[in-house]
Amino acid sequence: MEKGRIIFLNGVTSSGKTSIVEALQEQDDIFFYVVANDLFQEMVGEKFLRQNYWKYLSEVIVMMYHTAKLFSDMGKNVLIDGILVEREEIAPHYQQMMEILKDNPLDIVEVYCPLEICRQRNLIRGNRFETQSEEQHKWMAGNIDYRITVDTSIYSSAECAEMILKGLFPSAK
Repeated sequence: MEKGRIIFLNGVTSSGKTSIVEALQEQDDIFFYVVANDLFQEMVGEKFLRQNYWKYLSEVIVMMYHTAKLFSDMGKNVLIDGILVEREEIAPHYQQMMEILKDNPLDIVEVYCPLEICRQRNLIRGNRFETQSEEQHKWMAGNIDYRITVDTSIYSSAECAEMILKGLFPSAK
């Protein structure tokens, strides 16, 4: 069986990852399952996250990568809505993800948005704190091998989705 493609949308909070995921799921010619940091974080009780946030978050993120691998191994395309961070508590995060997914077709997409726009989006959303994107940006893994970069301050989510599909699935469009 041919393995499904794994597309990792990497960016700070409010950069536009989830909106791009939704636009990709609207496509008629390709189907994706989705795994997301936020969804997996919800699997951990608040009590435990308050006790040791990074310990429990790192455990469920690793489970998320194994889940994406399982879908891919079963021939299903998968979107990962996440952020590759390198905090001491979970390092080497990027290397761990690459090891887990080494036998699967993986493409990492940089979802870029200027931090000031992310800050404004955080305020509008109301469920993020104002400087959350800046803090995450400080922790982001470096030297990531991106296949494509999309800028959500210039392009709509639908346009970013189209750019991703054209770049990674040229025969589909």
